[in-house]
Amino acid sequence: MKVNRDFVRIFTFISGPLVLFSYGFALSRIDDGASLWGGIPDSWITYIVPFMLLAAVGFLMYWWVALFQLDATLVGSFRWPWGESDGNGASRLLLAYALFLIPSMLWIDSTIFHMNNSYFWTPFLVVGILALASVGNILLIMIAYGAWQDDIEGSGFMLTGSVLLGIQVIINDLFLWSAKFPW
Repeated sequence: MKVNRDFVRIFTFISGPLVLFSYGFALSRIDDGASLWGGIPDSWITYIVPFMLLAAVGFLMYWWVALFQLDATLVGSFRWPWGESDGNGASRLLLAYALFLIPSMLWIDSTIFHMNNSYFWTPFLVVGILALASVGNILLIMIAYGAWQDDIEGSGFMLTGSVLLGIQVIINDLFLWSAKFPW
C-alpha cells in the first residue's frame, strides 16, 4: 500500500483525538489525578504545565504545515537529514506520527495499571511507552530538519513545533517524570 498525505491526515484525525480521549477517560476513573505527577515537586509543576501547552501548540504547528499547508508532492519528498528523497516522505511521516501518537494513547493507562498493580515489569512498560513516544518525536524533528535542509517553505515552523513538543515529551516526560516517579 502506498502511503500518501491524505492517509496520514486520516490517521492523525483519528489517533490525535484518541490520545485526548484516553487521558480524559483515564482521569475520570482515577480517584487522585494528582498522583500521576508522581514525585514531581509542586514547584516544578508550574514550569511543566506551560510546556504542556507549548507542546500542544508545537504539535499543531507541525501538523498544520505538514498536512495542510504543504503540497502533497512536498510531503512525499520528506527525507531523513542524511538521505535522499525517494518519494516515501508520507511513509516516514506516518511512522513518526504512529510512534508518537499510539504510545501517547497508552501512557496514562499503563501508569494507572502500574499504580494499581505494581508488578516488577510495569515500570519498564511505562518508561518503554514514553521512550517510543520520544522516538516518534525525534523522527518528527529529523523529518523537519530534512525539510529545512531542502528549504521547504514552512519547515522552520515544523522544526520549531517538533522541538517544542520534544521539550515536553523527551525532557519533561521521559527523563524528569520517569526519574521522579516513585517506582
